[in-house]
Formats: sequence, structure tokens, C-alpha cells
Amino acid sequence: MTNNTSLKSRFFQLLPDRIYLKLLFRHKMGYCLNLRNPQTFSEKLQWLKLYNHNPEYTKMVDKLAVKDYVSKIIGEEYIIPTLGVWDKPEDIDYDKMPNKFVLKTTHGGGNSGVIICRDKASFNRVQAIDKLNKSLSSDIYKIFREWPYKHVPKRIIAEKYIDPEPYSKDLLDYKFFCFNGEPKYCQVISGRGTQMCIDFFDNNWNHQPFHEPKNFLYATVELEKPENYDKMWQLASMLSKDKPFSRIDFYDVNGKIYFGEITFFPTSGMGGFNPNEWDRVFGDLIILPKI
Repeated sequence: MTNNTSLKSRFFQLLPDRIYLKLLFRHKMGYCLNLRNPQTFSEKLQWLKLYNHNPEYTKMVDKLAVKDYVSKIIGEEYIIPTLGVWDKPEDIDYDKMPNKFVLKTTHGGGNSGVIICRDKASFNRVQAIDKLNKSLSSDIYKIFREWPYKHVPKRIIAEKYIDPEPYSKDLLDYKFFCFNGEPKYCQVISGRGTQMCIDFFDNNWNHQPFHEPKNFLYATVELEKPENYDKMWQLASMLSKDKPFSRIDFYDVNGKIYFGEITFFPTSGMGGFNPNEWDRVFGDLIILPKI
């Protein structure tokens, strides 16, 4: 059974991108992918995977290369300092690292290739090596056909640990959904260390009645508008210019803004919305480029 499943998986991944995405989309979303006339947010992101191949996007999803790209547009003061770069996790020299730091794979997506060290003395290096090697062997392009990741060099970087304490124990993510260079909604991720919650707000910090992805809770406590919310909105606009869709991520910690990442396909366009009609609302906001 295992060998049969493995053969099916390998065969599946050999399929052309268009056929692969149609099959995967039907499996994940429960309806057929319309590429001739895409209407929903989920459909349009699949269309963009196939037909919007801007070479600059590879640099923007590379966790190391994007720092130089972003610093030239909004300034180096928003960039989290890099402590080191390696090809293999076994090469990391922990003696030269501070007590707290973050390790990331440069080609990863989400939290799959992120390791946080809050105390070097108790840090499990063996587990870190295992997790990083597994992340290095993964390939977002092969799994979800996210074209920008196809040629990202697979490396490991260490970054300065951004500590939300003493003001907060929760490092909130502010993720701006931008359409044709204009931010429309801010997704706030809270409770990563306990119960992860997702909330959306408009530019006036009005809470929105939907989720993306669909299977998450709203925050159990009222989230306060961050000190630099308007500034982050402005920076997101600058970084999303000339892109049909992008998600621009920031942290706002103790009065200082830090850039997180640029994403073109949140949940690879297959996370769904709750209520479902918001998938179409978001889809209407994307103006697809001509090909």
C-alpha cells in the first residue's frame, strides 16, 4: 500500500502545472477550478500561479534576498538583522549566536521552516537539525505549484529574536492583503503559542465578519489597534505596487515596525473563507493582468 501510494504521489507531481492544479483544487476546495473565467479569490490565485511569472517574484519570496529588495523601497530600518547564513544546519556555529535567535529556511512557507530559540542553554540542537533538514527537502513549487519558489536557493538564515515582552507575551502578525497595489484588509494572527486565532480589520480598525483560512477562531480578547497601524498600511502600499495581489507582513513591537515577508498565495489559495461568499468578494478585488 505504501509503495502504491508513493508511486501515485510521484506520478501526480509529474503532471503539468495546469492539470496538477485542477486536480488539487478539486480535491481541496470541492469544486472545479475555472481558469477560463476565474471569479473567486481562490481561483484567481491559481490563475496567477500559472500565468503571472514575474522573475522578480523569486527574490521577493526568498527570505534572505527579500531583505535587500524591501530595504531599497521602504528603508533598512524595517529589516530584522541577519545573524548568519548556511547551506546545511550542521554548519551552524551556535557559539557565535546570541542567547535568543530565530532560524529559518529561505525557501519555506509559513512556520514549516521556522525555529525559535529563547534560551540557548536548553535549545535542542538535534531536533533543530532534523526539522531544518526536513524543511530543506520540501518544495513548495512541487506541492502547490507556487511558481516564485521554483528557483529560490535553499539555505538557512539566523535572525535577531524580536521579543514582544515586557509589553506582551504574544508576537502579533499584521498581514496586509493588497490588491493591485492597494491594501484592503489586515489579517491579524494572535495566540501562536497557545490557541492561534485569526481576525481581519479594515483601514479604520473595524473588525470584519470573516475568516481566511476558514477553520480558525476569532481572538477571545479584543485586539487593540497597533501604535503604527497607519504607517504599516502605508508601507504595505509601497511594497505591493504593481502586483495584482500580494500579502505584506509586518510586526509592530514596542513602537517599532519590522518587515516579515511578502506572500503571493496565502494558504496557496486553497484555505477557503468562512462565510464562503467572501471568497468571491476578495476575488472581485483582483484585476488579472492580460497575457
